[in-house]
Amino acid sequence: MLRLEKINGKLEKINGKNVWDILKLRVKEEQMSFVAGNDISIIEAYTTITGSGHAFPFGIYDDEQPVGFMMIGYGTDDYWEDAPAIAAGNYNLWRLMIDKDYQHRGYGREAMRLALDFIGTEPCGKAEYCWLSYEPENAVARKLYGSFGFVETGDWDGTEQIAALRL
Repeated sequence: MLRLEKINGKLEKINGKNVWDILKLRVKEEQMSFVAGNDISIIEAYTTITGSGHAFPFGIYDDEQPVGFMMIGYGTDDYWEDAPAIAAGNYNLWRLMIDKDYQHRGYGREAMRLALDFIGTEPCGKAEYCWLSYEPENAVARKLYGSFGFVETGDWDGTEQIAALRL
């Protein structure tokens, strides 16, 4: 397994300058059922924000090289009718993807650290939890999230298992 000696990870808000580079990022073919495309995620961020909700779409970078995409949410919006109960007043790691060419190098772990650091700034106020969801067969995601202290709650968001971390 290839490891980088040093990752200079950072998050950059999606904007008119970087959006096209982020839209080029892809997961492996066999992972496509685990995460929505970045185009869909950016559209969901827009509709969430216009629906009085909170969404923070970010490019994940190593120095100036885009390596992935992440989106953090908070609470619910005007149109999320079937939101799980844990969504109200809590942060959500909504999306996390690392491009197929950058996987197994520590970027997912670095992205998680950066996400939790961002949530720690309380951009939408205090919350009790950060929660996320994933397809039950996504063993890599389960292992990564568990290593940060996320615990499966027994609840589901559609077909995805919910896990939460007490902040």
